[in-house]
Amino acid sequence: MSQIEIVEIIEQIKQEIEVDTNGQAKASLRATARLAGVSAVAILKTLDSVNLEPSKLAQMLMESGFEAVNLTEWRTVGIPDIAIAIILEYYAYEAGRYCTKQARLVCRSFNSIGIRAWIQDKLGWTKPVSNSETAMTQIQLLAAIAQQMAQQEQYLLEQQRQQAQILARLKAVEVEQDRVNTPCGHKYSVVGFANLQGLEISVKEAGTKGRKASALCRKQGIEIERIHDPRFGKVGLYPESVLIEVFSTGQN
Repeated sequence: MSQIEIVEIIEQIKQEIEVDTNGQAKASLRATARLAGVSAVAILKTLDSVNLEPSKLAQMLMESGFEAVNLTEWRTVGIPDIAIAIILEYYAYEAGRYCTKQARLVCRSFNSIGIRAWIQDKLGWTKPVSNSETAMTQIQLLAAIAQQMAQQEQYLLEQQRQQAQILARLKAVEVEQDRVNTPCGHKYSVVGFANLQGLEISVKEAGTKGRKASALCRKQGIEIERIHDPRFGKVGLYPESVLIEVFSTGQN
């Protein structure tokens, strides 16, 4: 997909994109889908989902100030330029496996001036105003888009923070359940267990005891979990019962 192909697509859907006397642009559902490189059905499903279980894209649109009734009306009256920008942003970076190269290319094309100015340019729309008024209009447009993008980014960061907290709680519960359900108790690295017992241990000793612990785990059919250690690279985690046996056999 190249800029030339984007121009060709614009030409094909030109009759379905319009700019009113105030410079506000909108496009049909089909034209928006063509710009994003997805099917019109995909956009339609997003609009229809608002009255049932809103999709992620529908939620992004409503969080940007659009109401459910707006999304429903867009099927017939067209999609406003600010909403088009959000839809393209979604299919460029937020749609997971449904992201399209075309949406990313279109986003890069209008990022410097905004979707409204970009559509105005593609349709050859002009308004007879002074240079200072034009400059202020562009600044206001960019500020509005930047604010909406910032709000969207803040929302995503908050969602990520909440998900991280939930995952941390689940992990803590899993660890405690594992401790209760596993007769051999908690798992530790050799060095971690030594520190817990207040013992000093050299790198050589840790390696020797690690090999013994691994051998005991294999003998007992215990799976060895491995984690990253900044000092030793990958180290094994062994059940407490295995480490007690290894440390009780002597200092070798």
